[in-house]
Amino acid sequence: MHTKTIKELSALLHAKQVSSTELTRHYLDRIAASGHNAFLHVNPELSLAQAAAADQRIAEGTAGPLTGVPIAHKDIFVTRDWRTTAGSKMLANYVSPFDATVVDRFNAAGMVTLGKVNCDEFAMGSANENSAFGPVQNPWDALAVPGGSSGGSAAAIAARLAPAATATDTGGSIRQPAAFCGVSGIKPTYGRVSRFGMIAFASSLDQGGPMAQTAEDCALLLNEMVGHDERDSTSLTFEQGNQPEDFTRDLDKPLDGLRIGVPSEYFGEGLAADVESAVRAALEQFVALGAVLVDISLPKTALSIPTYYIIAPAEASSNLSRFDGVRYGHRASEYKDLQDMYKKTRAEGFGREVQRRILVGTYVLCHGYYDAYYVQAQKIRRLIADDFQAAFADKCDVIMGPVAPTVAWDAGSKTNDPVANYLADIFTLSTSLAGLPGMSIPCGFGQGEKNSKRPVGLQIIGNYFAEAKLLNIAHQYQLATDWHQRAPEGV
Repeated sequence: MHTKTIKELSALLHAKQVSSTELTRHYLDRIAASGHNAFLHVNPELSLAQAAAADQRIAEGTAGPLTGVPIAHKDIFVTRDWRTTAGSKMLANYVSPFDATVVDRFNAAGMVTLGKVNCDEFAMGSANENSAFGPVQNPWDALAVPGGSSGGSAAAIAARLAPAATATDTGGSIRQPAAFCGVSGIKPTYGRVSRFGMIAFASSLDQGGPMAQTAEDCALLLNEMVGHDERDSTSLTFEQGNQPEDFTRDLDKPLDGLRIGVPSEYFGEGLAADVESAVRAALEQFVALGAVLVDISLPKTALSIPTYYIIAPAEASSNLSRFDGVRYGHRASEYKDLQDMYKKTRAEGFGREVQRRILVGTYVLCHGYYDAYYVQAQKIRRLIADDFQAAFADKCDVIMGPVAPTVAWDAGSKTNDPVANYLADIFTLSTSLAGLPGMSIPCGFGQGEKNSKRPVGLQIIGNYFAEAKLLNIAHQYQLATDWHQRAPEGV
């Protein structure tokens, strides 16, 4: 049962061949037996109560396409009945009095929450090694990282502990773990998915999105996630009126004449041979499906790393100032005065990577450095976005390339070299800085330690509001290949 896609599970539920209660118990049993450290908090009683309510809706004929289907939520989305820690000691026992908009919408659709999944602390990381509750194991290879920050979401789907999961992407945190774990994930256009109730890292970059086995499943999930939310000042109003968008509408369109931009900057020095081989083979498959490859250039790609690592820490410094031990979360047990409480609380509650980024962000926002660093980074951000618009204007319909320069690296191998982790985001950061939609789908395997197989992801980038096109392209590729159907040994 756990090998089924969301679409297949939905069909079984509506045909009453399986109940949501049975399905939920099945996944809860798998979670309990798993050793991947993907889940941080489960509450079987609450999950089974939601499943019983879903079964009632199905029996009454009022169910939607996702009613009764289980889902896991990244522990960055606040939930009323499950703990929300953001992977941090700072929020180790926090339970929100309300649900995030994303969680609210899936609850309204009748989906069943299995629990909260692990993530890098406050979504800061590329390997899921920064969680205060221990790292997540990659189901394909226990020696490998699952990617970050949404590594728990990706690992849960790859290990078939959940058919669906929510995730967030600030600089690649949906696409990179999806690539490392061999699953599908999409980051929508910035503002398409409400950030209300999503614990903030970098507010101008954070965007929620879904992960699942297939692009078709992601389209079904995105149908529920997308929509204007007046509680989020950055939430976009649907551009074609008040009718909800159907992201499955174009899935079956052929790809004849599709112009695929292939950036030279994505295939240069630093790209591993096994990753390049898998991505090139995927591009040839698209040619066989009727697409045309077009050589393009995104000349500001290399500037995306310094630009991102000025803007994102600056916003993190501001956002995380709220965690001071006064209103909620961790508070130091011993202190002399208010100032001492602030210092000890934040030193104890935040991990090393979060502290590092707060310090960098505070520095670049200081008087005398703001104009030299932050303002200049924002100007380069606009130039990066202009590169994409120049390509989409008259050269290509979508852009494709690798998600990361290598397959998943060994756990612990980059722990003491944060810059090496930052460089691994070279192909995903520019998309986030421009606010464009992008997705990752499995397209092959590379080599890990002891000849283990480690997944490779193909990145597909579109212009603003092109999510349906990206899902169509990914779906057609998955109809022609079976990479998305591969599962780790023993699953």
